[in-house]
Amino acid sequence: MTGALREQRFRLPDLGRKLTVGLLSIDKRERFQLDMTSSRIKLSKFTIQSRARAIVILARLDIDGAPHRNPDDVEIPATHLHLFREGYGDKWAYAVLPEVFRDLSSRWTTLQDCMKYCNITKPPDFDRGLFS
Repeated sequence: MTGALREQRFRLPDLGRKLTVGLLSIDKRERFQLDMTSSRIKLSKFTIQSRARAIVILARLDIDGAPHRNPDDVEIPATHLHLFREGYGDKWAYAVLPEVFRDLSSRWTTLQDCMKYCNITKPPDFDRGLFS
């Protein structure tokens, strides 16, 4: 991935809101989406995901959601990272590595870390929301 489809500023979603930002590959042949969803009830719950071809989830970071049970019956804690796996889609989740995601209590820092992890080399411009 490379960066935003359009030159514009985006605002991180406030409570109970969702934002989708279109992304374009370096060679301009593939389109991707970066989604952010904020919970209305549980203030700490936040999700960031990258998608390809509109429906294929490549990576999804779930912060303070429900624990996840992998296909091998191993339970992963409430904060976890789903990664696309051939034949399974996004059904596998992994514990979040603190050296990759430095401060999960900061939505702003987490967004920056997630975009870097997803190889978004020219990140879209964001304004911080009230709860970021």
